[in-house]
Amino acid sequence: MEFSVEQIATILSGTVEGDAELMVNTFGKIQTADEGELSFLANDKYEQYLYTSNATAIIVSNDLVLTKPIKPALIRVNDPYASFSTLLEFYEKAQQSQKTGIEEPSFIHENSSLGDECYVGAFAYIGDGCKIGNNVKIYPHAYIGENCTVADNSIIYSGAKLYEGTKVGSGCIIHSGAVLGSDGFGWAPQDDGSYKAIPQMGYVELEDNVSIGANTTIDCATFPNSATQVKEGAKIDNLIMLAHNVVIGKHTVIAAQTGVSGSTEIGDNCILAGQVGVVGHLEIANKTTVGAQSGVSKSIKKEGETVFGYPAYDIKGYLSSYAVFKKLPEIYRRLSKLEKKS
Repeated sequence: MEFSVEQIATILSGTVEGDAELMVNTFGKIQTADEGELSFLANDKYEQYLYTSNATAIIVSNDLVLTKPIKPALIRVNDPYASFSTLLEFYEKAQQSQKTGIEEPSFIHENSSLGDECYVGAFAYIGDGCKIGNNVKIYPHAYIGENCTVADNSIIYSGAKLYEGTKVGSGCIIHSGAVLGSDGFGWAPQDDGSYKAIPQMGYVELEDNVSIGANTTIDCATFPNSATQVKEGAKIDNLIMLAHNVVIGKHTVIAAQTGVSGSTEIGDNCILAGQVGVVGHLEIANKTTVGAQSGVSKSIKKEGETVFGYPAYDIKGYLSSYAVFKKLPEIYRRLSKLEKKS
């Protein structure tokens, strides 16, 4: 696909400085971009490359003041990083929309329905009673079990697995290796020391515009007609485990290798950094931020709090405690000297 600088500026509601008729057909880093490529400048430390770049066009801030002549055309916007992200999303959707049809061999149950402009890749499986919306893309080797629903414009990448009854909203992305709807970790201890499985009879529900990363697992809820939920706009990274009955709030983002134990409810607009562990049956308030490798062992009631450490607590308190902790060896030496003198 090829776009003129003027077309790109129109998509981004930006203004052109330079030749608006130049054509762009791909993207590149500002350090290495060449003719025909588009780049962006969002960090001042890369500004030096603006004056040596061979890119055809570069997205920059409205506030940028040039100090030397440049070769590329400029597209000026309020936020170059957000604009470049918007453009990449537009480009990806344009590519996805070209992919339609049903490849063979694949299996689509006769009692399932498929919307318009869908794509089903080779060796994909769609079970009995599924409802697939318009413009859904299901890549090779994806598995969609009985009575699943996938709403319009969602993408199920190769090797993703949707267990029976999973509900996927519109505009969702489920990456390769993700498993939605596997049994929750429910085991009842027996008198003889063994464990008996507690049937997990619920399902998983993703609301609209949710992203699920590669090799992430989301367990089904325990009870019939109940759901483990990921709400609208939430973004779940790779290698994350969400246990049964968990609820993830709207527009919450969770980074890789985080685990959320059963029946915990995380609020809206929260941030969980990498390798966070959350104990079960907790409530995490809206707009909470949890620092990397923290362990959350109790509910967080106050909105907008930032916590860190294990057990996680207010970051200001943590940093104060850590400052003292680093001084402990010296404090110990001084205390030992005092004890010897006494």
